[in-house]
Amino acid sequence: MKNKLLLLTAVAILSAYACNRKPKTTDEPEEKCTVQHQDWTRSAVIYEVNIRQYTKEGTFAAFETHLPRLKDLGVDILSLMPVNPIAEKDKNGMLGSYYAVGNYNEVNPAFGSKDDFKKLVGKAHEMGFKVMLQWNASSTGKGHVWMTEHPDWYQKGSSGNVQESKDRDSLSKLDYSNQELQAAMTEVMKYWLTEFNLDGFFCNEAHEVPVSYWNVLRKELESVKPVFMAAGSGDNTLLSNAFDANYSIDLSQLLENMNKGKSNAEDITAYIHRLDTMIIDTMLCLDAYKINYLTNGVQNAFSGTEYDRYGKMTELFAVLTYTLNGMPMLYTGQEVGMKKKLSFYDKDMVPSWKENATTKFYKKLNELKRTHPSLRAGQMGGTIRKYSATDGDKLLIFSRERAGKELMVMLNFSNKSITYSSNDALSRNNYTDFFSGKKIGMLPKTLKPYEYRVLTRE
Repeated sequence: MKNKLLLLTAVAILSAYACNRKPKTTDEPEEKCTVQHQDWTRSAVIYEVNIRQYTKEGTFAAFETHLPRLKDLGVDILSLMPVNPIAEKDKNGMLGSYYAVGNYNEVNPAFGSKDDFKKLVGKAHEMGFKVMLQWNASSTGKGHVWMTEHPDWYQKGSSGNVQESKDRDSLSKLDYSNQELQAAMTEVMKYWLTEFNLDGFFCNEAHEVPVSYWNVLRKELESVKPVFMAAGSGDNTLLSNAFDANYSIDLSQLLENMNKGKSNAEDITAYIHRLDTMIIDTMLCLDAYKINYLTNGVQNAFSGTEYDRYGKMTELFAVLTYTLNGMPMLYTGQEVGMKKKLSFYDKDMVPSWKENATTKFYKKLNELKRTHPSLRAGQMGGTIRKYSATDGDKLLIFSRERAGKELMVMLNFSNKSITYSSNDALSRNNYTDFFSGKKIGMLPKTLKPYEYRVLTRE
């Protein structure tokens, strides 16, 4: 009898436990992401630096004079486009592609010396910035020193010749089935991490390198110091064990399609759902970051500025990149509203660094990202709650809340004023307009063409 009572008690306990657990379905994948984010990354904004085109001189020293301005802007991570020497053989234009590296161990003498680079990194750290280097590990320039010293480290075609990349740059593809190459790449990246005290790497076309290599590399780099790793790729399998963040390429394409009239606000809602669950590519990465951006060095040079691609919706989309889950990124000149395509292969320059309304706009967005707990990246931010509204294909209204602080975002993606009705949004009140600082009683019932409203309350 005693044993029977014990058995019944055990069954009751197990039943209660099972009822309190979230049911697991066969199509619900296990948590696979093992990357541990450093806390400072959760409220950080990336700023992509084009050293060559930043100043008339195009040097580390000349860029260093802009650090106080960038500090005032409120960005956190300086992501420098590749600073290695560029291979001379078959280079594009007069100066070549930043990604056609000629020697991973050296710096481009046009930018300055290794000591100049150390000085820049040291000054940036002194001012509170983090510094990461963009790195092209999938391929090199055709004249890279390894092509002579280690030709077996490159992929070969059926003819036995080194296989070249199919993009616009003159690149030769590395062969990661070669263990010696893997060891050499790891050592040179550890060299940059230690010698120049970098905080991480932004790896271009990371999907062109086996994920297995990145997974091992992350552990090797972490054995030296904690790192922040970003992938210039939309491949989400990279987020499991190697990278903290990757490009939100889906969002970038979606915004372009919206400006062309091929997508609408309902497509943004669908993207938010996917982002909220991160159930992508049959994997579940609940704490992974997406890098949200309007432009970058490659897009600016070859696809046009954000104004060319997004037109009157540019600021509206910028608000979206800051308020969705993820990490915002700005590109050289974006903070002053630059409407110029910078040359990718020849010397060019940002026309003016004079601050203007666009600068104030991005300062406010950077402040919002830095201070509002609901916008912390990954699982530490607030869940997105979407509100119903008429004209749902043109309007997007959502809120995020964390630590007792709420953020309300209202966006009109159309070229017409819209007076809407909502069952669950219009009853909300007592907000403060983040940009103007004015108190708002009830939520506005009408949004002007391309209008955005960012409201806060506690």
